[in-house]
Amino acid sequence: MAASAQRMPAVFFGHGSPMNTLEHNRYTEAWRRLGESLPKPKAILAISAHWYTRGTAVTAMERPRTIHDFGGFPKELYAVRYPAPGDLALAARVRNLLAPVDVRLDEEWGLDHGTWSVLAHAFPEADVPVVQLSLDATQPARFHYALAARLAPLRDEGVLIVGSGNVVHNLGRIQWTDNAPPYDWAVRFNDKVRDLLTMRNHAALIAFETLGADARLSVPTPDHYLPLLYVVAQQGQGEAVSFPVDGIEYGAVGMLAIAVGLQSK
Repeated sequence: MAASAQRMPAVFFGHGSPMNTLEHNRYTEAWRRLGESLPKPKAILAISAHWYTRGTAVTAMERPRTIHDFGGFPKELYAVRYPAPGDLALAARVRNLLAPVDVRLDEEWGLDHGTWSVLAHAFPEADVPVVQLSLDATQPARFHYALAARLAPLRDEGVLIVGSGNVVHNLGRIQWTDNAPPYDWAVRFNDKVRDLLTMRNHAALIAFETLGADARLSVPTPDHYLPLLYVVAQQGQGEAVSFPVDGIEYGAVGMLAIAVGLQSK
């Protein structure tokens, strides 16, 4: 891919409930403002918590389908389509950058709600090509961080790298009430991650399982945390980190958004 005149930032979205696609709240407003503040990408490479596979795959289709990978929501949510095109050249570029890891070119998956629920606000026209990269569930956090670091050249080629998950994500402890107060452990872990990001302590973020009981409660499974590492790994020397929005919903779902290398207009 050709080099871009401006290096693209990298962004992690705490996506929360798929209902955020249809809602207008402080999170979705922050996503909209973030999309407006970014340089227009040539393409987006998304790493979603919801494509958790054995091995590594990248979507390679011209028209990725909108996947409704959830149940029990209103019919309006199932009617949502995010008709962004795919990008076969980007899929091939990702595969080459990540060699010798065997990256499978996938023609079946599409865009899951971890991707389209946030892009529907950040890029509502769906006119930027989107490719998804899966998370290899068999590999530890350090593998994902190292893999992500090899994607950095894409930022100079006009590609926006997007991670979508949640820093705090414990569905077993969710409180299904309006304005449920966050658990103390969720607040402490969320604040710890913010501090580590500010200090550029990537080693501690990779070794999140060593961060004590708060981490074990906040990250009972790694699927929603690992997309963060794909954005953390993009932080170059001297690149700032910022937090476009933060909060904890239902007591145990963190909505922290993180931008690396975002230049203020």
